[in-house]
Amino acid sequence: MPLDPQVAAMRERKIAQDTPPLYTLSLAQARADDLASIQAAGGTPEQVGSVVDDSYPGPDGEIQIRVYRPDVEGPLPVLFYFFGGGWTLGTIDTSDAICRRLTNAVGCVTVAVGYRLAPEHRFPAALEDCYGAVEWFAANGSRYGADVSRIAVGGDSAGGNLAAVVSLMSRDRGGPRLQAQLLVYPNTDYTASSGSMAENVDPAFFNNRSVAWYWSHYLADAPSEGMDPRVSPLRATDHTGLPPALVITAEYDPLRDQGEAYAAKLAAAGVPAEVSRYDGMVHGFFAMAGDLAAGERAQEEAAAFLRKFL
Repeated sequence: MPLDPQVAAMRERKIAQDTPPLYTLSLAQARADDLASIQAAGGTPEQVGSVVDDSYPGPDGEIQIRVYRPDVEGPLPVLFYFFGGGWTLGTIDTSDAICRRLTNAVGCVTVAVGYRLAPEHRFPAALEDCYGAVEWFAANGSRYGADVSRIAVGGDSAGGNLAAVVSLMSRDRGGPRLQAQLLVYPNTDYTASSGSMAENVDPAFFNNRSVAWYWSHYLADAPSEGMDPRVSPLRATDHTGLPPALVITAEYDPLRDQGEAYAAKLAAAGVPAEVSRYDGMVHGFFAMAGDLAAGERAQEEAAAFLRKFL
């Protein structure tokens, strides 16, 4: 179907304002512009019961975490949310509006992880930070009123990639038993080059050049590291025993096909996996609930999925 009317209007505004693609900017400017645009489109952040900024001892120093709690009594299930930004852009503030909405809608403790960014810290730094946070919180979450027997992971874009790989790592390392994974337009295959990857070239939106730019920052040795299942979870040899998954995709997104292929791979391995494609949408829409009705609907769908399995 054509672009959703709200997305089409967004595209016209970008063109009229001559908004440059992030991949044409300096890293510092891209980081600043990315955060500003997400905060502008995310809507008014919801009030939650409490927000605590803290840290945990990461594999190479303290890593920031932000713990959200709804105004609800008793030990609550836990959602780890990993922000998007191609492992290169983003901060805990990037996912603040999403974390607040999911905290209230799910009725859970939500933990945002301030993982290290590339290219200053390349693969596998972000991944180890995220897995380490899950492992640490599983042992210490009671201090935040969390029920650490009920943990889910989630994230959008590169954050979805991290959530998928953390699920694999937790299974393979004998880590916390995860109850669900929320994967919002995740990267799952470094080698993807056809289908949606080739089709989406519009410079007004996240496109195939954006994908290549992010990979170039994340990976030090792209061809060989890109085949690693910790980079490309679609290439893992075994997907059995992973937590149930909801994979949200967008029609006009270069990552659409690899996200849907990952859901199919999970289902073939006996993992309950559902794909929810949002027609007319572009990459990033999940974080634009203030501007796009579909972004709000997708967050509601994500919350319903998490309530079911937590």
